[in-house]
Amino acid sequence: MQPDLIVRNATLPDGRSGRDIAIEGGRIVAIEAAIPARAADEIDAAGHLVSPPFVDCHFHMDATLSLGLPRMNLSGTLIEGIALWGALKPLLTPEAVIARALRYCDLAVSQGLLAVRSHVDVCDDRLLAVEALLEVKRQVAPYLDLQLVAFPQDGYLRSPSAAENLERALDRGVEVVGGIPHFERTMEDGAESLRRLCRIAAERGLRVDIHCDETDDPLSRHVETLASETVRHGLQGRVAGSHLTSMHSMDNYYVSKLLPLMAEAQLQVVANPLINIVLQGRHDTYPKRRGLTRVPELMAAGLTVAFGQDCCMDPWYSLSGADMLDVAHMGLHVAQMTSREAMRACFEAVTTNAAVVMGLDGYGLHVGAWGDLVVLQARDPIEALRLRPPRLHVVRRGRVIARTNPRIATLSVPERPKEVDPSHYAPG
Repeated sequence: MQPDLIVRNATLPDGRSGRDIAIEGGRIVAIEAAIPARAADEIDAAGHLVSPPFVDCHFHMDATLSLGLPRMNLSGTLIEGIALWGALKPLLTPEAVIARALRYCDLAVSQGLLAVRSHVDVCDDRLLAVEALLEVKRQVAPYLDLQLVAFPQDGYLRSPSAAENLERALDRGVEVVGGIPHFERTMEDGAESLRRLCRIAAERGLRVDIHCDETDDPLSRHVETLASETVRHGLQGRVAGSHLTSMHSMDNYYVSKLLPLMAEAQLQVVANPLINIVLQGRHDTYPKRRGLTRVPELMAAGLTVAFGQDCCMDPWYSLSGADMLDVAHMGLHVAQMTSREAMRACFEAVTTNAAVVMGLDGYGLHVGAWGDLVVLQARDPIEALRLRPPRLHVVRRGRVIARTNPRIATLSVPERPKEVDPSHYAPG
């Protein structure tokens, strides 16, 4: 064994500590205690957590970093955000979309985020954003996996040329079929859009990711059609329902019927905690709903549940910074997932579960997996969620592509230590 890189004294997400991880030829070749071989490059993890890279399986990179263009979202609602995006689309240039996306990818890599599924609007007949993000995908391929979804933002049936444009985008190399049934003119149109989109995916052998029931309306039940069409076309395990915020408001009896249907279809679920709690409930007075879908119940039903970031400084959301630990931190609070097991599940929602949604090949920390990993200034996944600490090292295919200095405070307090490292503090 002639490793290119060895990470020494790592603590793994499953609790194993004192492990060395050897990477050769871009792949993990050994995970053992005290690997005797030497490598050209070595990292001393010093007992810190070493995780597989973060994965964002729901994002809109064509809109990222466009905050304030053409103006701010004054109401903070989903509908105004869509209207602002509609006003911005004619003003877009390929150069601007590419430049913003590349800036975002730089930020993502620095945070240990090495795989992103981005929806890209296909309702512009120029397919400008599609072409721009295909170019970004080509440029970032050495250091970030970018997967694109053909997304008819204005409605597959509602927008006159969306159906044709979606097929054109898929022909040009976009990998996933998207949709937004609750934005169609009628409930029947929404259901019909899902029937057509799932048929397209089945015929082309593609995955599906639907913006599904992103509304406070408990009668928005397109997810049942999505589950049915998934089974009809044999797409089990290849279909994601994103948002599903109407489940927050549904009658419990109906949900008790819906969960087994979703499990039968092996639907994957992508909740977007930052966006869902900001955009939903805007028409409520008090008590105000927070529209995150029923994450614990979906997990208990055996579904793969992931968290996505959705937006970063765009017409829908003016914050965020490509940190998936922020997403998981918000998710565990809103879903009240505060047991030790539940918090670990939230960490998995932005790592392993999100990788399953994207269908990533060779993901994880095991022999044979790609040599992609992140060293965090924390001792375990729960502490990582608590502190959202620096990513000390980010590794892609066995090569360090980002480093961050530890976050250690220097004190000038009599009879107290000179330095405080947050990762060294725990109860007891």
